[in-house]
Amino acid sequence: MSISRHFVLAAGGTGGHMIPAHAVAEELMARGHHVALVTDERGAKIPGIFERAQVHVLPAGRMTGNPASWAPAIKAILAGRAMARRLNETFRPTAVVGFGGYPTVPTLLAALADGVPTAIHEQNAVLGRVNRLAARRVDAIVTAYPVIERLKDKYASKVHLIGNPVREEVKALRDEEFPPLTDESVFRLLVIGGSQGASILSSVVPDGLAMLPLSLRRRLQVTQQCRAADIERVRGLYASLEIPADLATYFNDVPEKLGWSHLVIARAGASTLAELTCAGRPAILVPLPSAMDDHQTANAREMTEAGGARTITQARFTAVELAKQMQKMAMEPGALQNAAKRARACGRPNAARDMADLLESIGHAPIVNDPVRVGPTPVTLNLQGVPA
Repeated sequence: MSISRHFVLAAGGTGGHMIPAHAVAEELMARGHHVALVTDERGAKIPGIFERAQVHVLPAGRMTGNPASWAPAIKAILAGRAMARRLNETFRPTAVVGFGGYPTVPTLLAALADGVPTAIHEQNAVLGRVNRLAARRVDAIVTAYPVIERLKDKYASKVHLIGNPVREEVKALRDEEFPPLTDESVFRLLVIGGSQGASILSSVVPDGLAMLPLSLRRRLQVTQQCRAADIERVRGLYASLEIPADLATYFNDVPEKLGWSHLVIARAGASTLAELTCAGRPAILVPLPSAMDDHQTANAREMTEAGGARTITQARFTAVELAKQMQKMAMEPGALQNAAKRARACGRPNAARDMADLLESIGHAPIVNDPVRVGPTPVTLNLQGVPA
């Protein structure tokens, strides 16, 4: 018999938090459950997601290193907590899960006060600031990587390696073969740098491609995301090199472009890594050096160590270095195909399904009993003391 339950998902208003939350929400709703989203004003304005769920905007409060921000932040958190408790009273959630970002704080505080089972999802390979605060008190910690920096060993009994949920269109790529590639065929390069593109990629990639052997350069077909300020300059560079290039500030069909790409040059955001490994596409990764706790470098580690990617720090990301790495991957027989297989081996395509299973089990008799392996030791959810 199908049982309809209620779940509250909290996420800060960036794609890195909202997209995984949306994928889990879609899975839960497909099972007949009801979902409410708690977010901030930015999250509520992201188009195309959470269109079938309740959306609640709560004051969250952002506490910075400036002491002047502390009192207003605490006031906002307490106000958000009161609002979240009212939501719990009317919505009666089975569980509350935080996906990171400041709206997670008042939502989890409300759940803990009301005795509602809780979970957090960490998208990156470094436990984020909000999740570090919540880790001690929540019932389950969901991770995307086998090794999570700043996650204390004493929490191992409630850690679950599940991965980052991806869109169904990306998941479908997992069943497709790597695009055919011969010495004469078109070589398709995809360059993506986050939702706004990355200036460093616009500056380095065209110059790096100019240094490739003519036999490879003549086969190139480039699709690149650029900032608006860079796009015409980059278009002119590719035209001078006679390299066909499709440039835009935003691509709404990334899964399709990922599907026919032979190599991807990208930042190392959690969602990007999840899509690359799910689809099985080799990459050259350039972690964003200003990312909190340098988490993009940590994100890139698993795929790089597996042989599915090459990581170049931004300080070393020059045209010469890019051309050298591209030649190694593109001109050695079978290198790209082998890297694609190694990237695919890191993928966790069923993350949304597995997380929905976990959330269904938290406040009730467990319905998923398979242990999840984290590092060398299998662990299962510790339900002791969790209210049913």
